[in-house]
Amino acid sequence: MPAFLTDNFLLDTPTAQLLYHKYAKSAPIIDYHCHVSPKEIFENKKFENITDVWLSGDHYKWRLMRSNGVDEFYITGNADPYQKFLKFAETLPKAIGNPMYHWCHLELKNYFGFDGVLNKDTAKQVWDLCKEKLQQQSLSVRGIISQSNVKFIGTTDDPVDSLEYHQKIAQDDTFDTTVAPSFRPDKALNIEKDGWKEYVEKLGKVASVNVVDLDSLKKALAKRIEFFHQNGCKASDHGLDNVVFYELPEEEIDVIVKNALNGFAISQQQASAVKTHLLLFCASKYVKFGWVMQLHFNCLRNPNTTMFKKLGADCGFDCIGPHNGSLALAKLLDTLYAQNLLPRTILYSLDANDNAFLDTLIGAFQGSDVAGKIQHGSAWWFNDNKQGMIDQLVSLANLSLLGNFVGMLTDSRSFLSYARHEYFRRILCSIVGKWVEDGEYPNDEPALAQIVEDICYNNAHRYFGL
Repeated sequence: MPAFLTDNFLLDTPTAQLLYHKYAKSAPIIDYHCHVSPKEIFENKKFENITDVWLSGDHYKWRLMRSNGVDEFYITGNADPYQKFLKFAETLPKAIGNPMYHWCHLELKNYFGFDGVLNKDTAKQVWDLCKEKLQQQSLSVRGIISQSNVKFIGTTDDPVDSLEYHQKIAQDDTFDTTVAPSFRPDKALNIEKDGWKEYVEKLGKVASVNVVDLDSLKKALAKRIEFFHQNGCKASDHGLDNVVFYELPEEEIDVIVKNALNGFAISQQQASAVKTHLLLFCASKYVKFGWVMQLHFNCLRNPNTTMFKKLGADCGFDCIGPHNGSLALAKLLDTLYAQNLLPRTILYSLDANDNAFLDTLIGAFQGSDVAGKIQHGSAWWFNDNKQGMIDQLVSLANLSLLGNFVGMLTDSRSFLSYARHEYFRRILCSIVGKWVEDGEYPNDEPALAQIVEDICYNNAHRYFGL
């Protein structure tokens, strides 16, 4: 019986072990989509304790604790940091089969040198070890990034953001990791949601545009896209919940925008028309600047309205949403393709049942201008577990061209989450290794090395124009 978390963790064939240790392990990381703070990178934040770096803002861990009956006081409340950590340590042993069990122990081993297992009996030992180690410069934010061999970080940023910390990082010659903003205009497109009017007024102010109609709204968005581009932006990101596609004449959309700015209620159909129009508009600008467009969809946000009112968004109360946007997504890509305005695009569905659909859809819209122009993004959020990654990789290989895949991202708010790239790489090498040893692909080390190194690093480097 193999021991837990050895050097050959998840690598169950000699070929997998060779590919991981010789090629995948040392490849630099391009974390092209995440939610870490550029302010904390610039300031090179040092964390006080493991709760500070591990539990603050990590809704993956919060969900596990809630499922274990832990009171919210110990999750998002004002409990003592050690008591919060202890509650999580008591929860983790029950997480068999959950990627959090693997991620946590990889992070403890890689960054803190802890080779044991975390539970209530070892919690104090781990707490003390981490508290001591976190005082070292190697575990400051920049220290973590450096020792993780991260070459590029794509943060997620609102159009109204000043990008001041991205600018400061870019001017700092002592830090050699590129930290680029990514344009996330959801609040500008979600015309039906509370606060849209106030948000658009703020958008107009930072763009120096008086937003009074559709044309001025697009002008404000265009100016912020240009501003982001001037500050090194390589990609946009859209959280669409569900993909919609509903076209109306531009003059009718102008009326809807004016009505919303005057405080009138907007129907769901009208909102769909505005979102469609603005997404098509934004995509045309992304093409102009050579950006990658990322679309995340099929998430049901905040189904627990009581806890949403209490804690707000992004606190661990979302779930996989209804599957009803396939035709709309196809129409979106088709419309952009017909106008020669389809950017390099990465599609992420939170519903794993979409794997085969996405892997066949992307094949309908590839282009000769760039290999793998339309991508099925890595297993996302509730799917970035072992089986979810396997399913996504195998489906992509079966129905498309795995060798052009742009690989893993953290999608995380934690600087220790770079261990997720290791997790992905081990799973990738395990899959490829098994195919070789089953006689399904030649035992051609140079060809295999190229595939692994490309998926781990080279493809993303090329795709994002780094």
